[in-house]
Parts: sequence; structure tokens; C-alpha cells
Amino acid sequence: MKKIGKIILFVLIGAAVIGTFYFLWQKSRPVITEYELVSPVEGSVETKTVATGKVEPRDEVLIKPQMSGIISELLKEAGQMIKEGEIIARIKVIPEMVQLNSAESRVRVAEINQQQVTSTFNRDKELFNQGVIAREDYELSEANYKKAKEEVENAQDALEIIREGISRRSTASSTTQVRSTITGMLLDIPVKVGNSVIQSNTFNDGTTIASVADMNNMIFRGKVDETEVGRIHEGMPLKLTVGAMESRQFDATLEYVSPKGVEENGAVMFEIKAAVNIPEDAFIRAGYSANAEIVLKQVDNVLTIPESTVEFSGDSAFVQLVKQEKPEQLFERHAVKVGLSDGIKIEVVEGLSQNDKIRGAVITK
Repeated sequence: MKKIGKIILFVLIGAAVIGTFYFLWQKSRPVITEYELVSPVEGSVETKTVATGKVEPRDEVLIKPQMSGIISELLKEAGQMIKEGEIIARIKVIPEMVQLNSAESRVRVAEINQQQVTSTFNRDKELFNQGVIAREDYELSEANYKKAKEEVENAQDALEIIREGISRRSTASSTTQVRSTITGMLLDIPVKVGNSVIQSNTFNDGTTIASVADMNNMIFRGKVDETEVGRIHEGMPLKLTVGAMESRQFDATLEYVSPKGVEENGAVMFEIKAAVNIPEDAFIRAGYSANAEIVLKQVDNVLTIPESTVEFSGDSAFVQLVKQEKPEQLFERHAVKVGLSDGIKIEVVEGLSQNDKIRGAVITK
């Protein structure tokens, strides 16, 4: 048994020595790094910038009342389509006591004056029929009678307008009926029945009864950084991505670039506007956030290589051109002239052909 134990011990020691020498031999061998081989391909390169903003109607109209009072009835709801001239709400007028007393007094004075003029007219009419007074005097008396009658009607209309906001002779143009001034969609009705409203005047914008907009005429309103604004201009195409619609894309055309920038968080931003082309099967709600991609420069049908394969030294660019693939990869530093880059691939202007191969990324094992 002792003899077998010694043999096993010697075998283990020998295996350990052999293993140690093999490990040291492997470590002493030079490490051969293999690289991917890349060939130039024909394609397109474009540089673009992204502007963030929102989609909104080109024209949103705020409907204001023409007189002060209390909302007595709302006939429409937000989201409904409305035509120009349709009634949105009705207003109940709360008259001021001073104006009411003045209007009532005017009616009484006009009626007293009418009674006096009527008596005079009836007397002059009898005298004219008897041939006592001249036609000229009769016609003057008749004109005074008609004026007095008209004054009574005007005074009564003024009293009705102060009391009710409408007169019998002007029901078609009642100021108690708030009507839409354009055809479109009701975006919002911020008032409720019972709310007090103020008419629009010189000193006050008035209470907004509703906002109406044409939802078929939408624009994108966003902002771009000052470093990009010099490379964009009116008429450029945009690709609009609306996140709320499962990142659906729409075509748009840039139509406005602000001449004045606004500082935001230390950066100067310029406002842009673009007309959005909306297909018939899409409905964009006002206020959707969106991103607009603007292509600043683009080249087509050019040789491109990954930008990671290019080495830059000052104003020069170099690639590692393959001179030998097997049994060992050999490369040669080769100068090239590059053009437009999008950060991933770069245009090769001179120095390479589609048959050339260059060194790419390291192959990990």
C-alpha cells in the first residue's frame, strides 16, 4: 500500500509541474488581436436636428359677450362642431338701478310729450279740414306727432334693453345671445350656468365664453437652439412625430423662423412654426406634444463607412487599410478625405473604393 501511495504522489507532483510549465508557455505567447473587416457601402448620409413643441390650431378665437350679466343657458359643449352664427349661450341681464330709473323716466316724459303733441295734431287736423289753417301748418303739426310717437317707441326699446338685454324690434341681433364668429370646433367652454360675465370693452378684455378653432388647419409650434437656427429656413420639410398617436409621423413644412431669440435655462431659443399636413384618417387634438425632425443637409448615393473606423489627426483623416488577411491580419495607415457625417456613418469623398477593406472593431472571443 505504501508503494502505491508513493506512485500516486509522484504522479500528482509531475502533473502539477507539467501544468505550471504549460501555463507559463501560454502566457509567454504573443496575443493576436483580430478585427472585423469593413468595406465601404453606397448609401445616404443626412444631418438633422430635432425641435420639441406642440401641435395647435393656427387660429383659435375667443368668444366674448357683448354685455354683462349671468349665464342663463349653455346650448353647446366642448368638442362639438359649430357653424358661424350659431348660439353658444344666453345671458340674463342684471340691470343697474340708475340706468333703469333713467330709462323709465325717459319713457314717462316721452309719453307726456306724445299726449300733448297728439292733442295739438288732432285739433290742427280738424282746422285744416275746415280750411282754417294752411297746409304748411298742418304738415308741421303732423311731423311733430310722428316724432313724438317715434320717441316713445325708442324710449320703450331702451328700457327693454336695460331690463332684458333685447328689444322687440331687434330680436335678430340680440346681445344676450352669444354666437360663434367662425366655423370650427368648440375647444373649451370655461363658464357654467350661473356664472357672472363681463362684456368686452376698452378697459377689460371681457369674460371668455368659449374658444373655437378650425381643427383642419393645424401648425407645429416649437423651438430650436441658436446653434441650429442658422441652418434652417422657410420651406424646409419636417417629419413630425406625435407621441400621443403611437409615434405616428406627419409631413410638415417650415413656414416661420423667429427673428428674435428668447433665453431659456441659459440657452437662446428661437421659435419656429410649421404647417402640418393632416390625413383624413387622423384627428390631432390641440396641445399634443410633438417632435419635429429637420433635415439640415443630405447626400445620396455616396460611399460610406462607420465613423468609428476613422482616425482624425488635425484636419486629416486616416483609416487602417487591410494589406493581408491570413494567416495574420496586417494593416496600413491610409489617408482619406471624408465629408458629411451623421454621427454613425461618414461619407468618403476620396481614398477608398467599394473593393477595399478597412479595420473595424475588435472581435471578442
